[in-house]
Amino acid sequence: MRLRYSRGSGTPRRKKKKAKDKAQILEQIVSSKKQEEEKKRGLDKRTPAQVAYEKMQEKRQMERILKKASKTHKQRVEDFNRHLDTLTEHYDIPKVSWTK
Repeated sequence: MRLRYSRGSGTPRRKKKKAKDKAQILEQIVSSKKQEEEKKRGLDKRTPAQVAYEKMQEKRQMERILKKASKTHKQRVEDFNRHLDTLTEHYDIPKVSWTK
């Protein structure tokens, strides 16, 4: 790293890193992630049943997400209001005011 002195002051300034350096850093990060994934594959000590279980869990989670994303907020509110209309008045909020 080079230090540069600005005019008039005795304090050094650091030279800015170039885009080339940033690109190299990103490449190193990507390559290290790939190496970690390869190591995980080699060290995978799960049984076939455990692998299948996790795959099904991911599949079910994706289905839940897609189901929730299929309705808009307005549609969900309308459905909830319809559900509340079907309930008996036993579940209504009691009147709190003492004056009326």
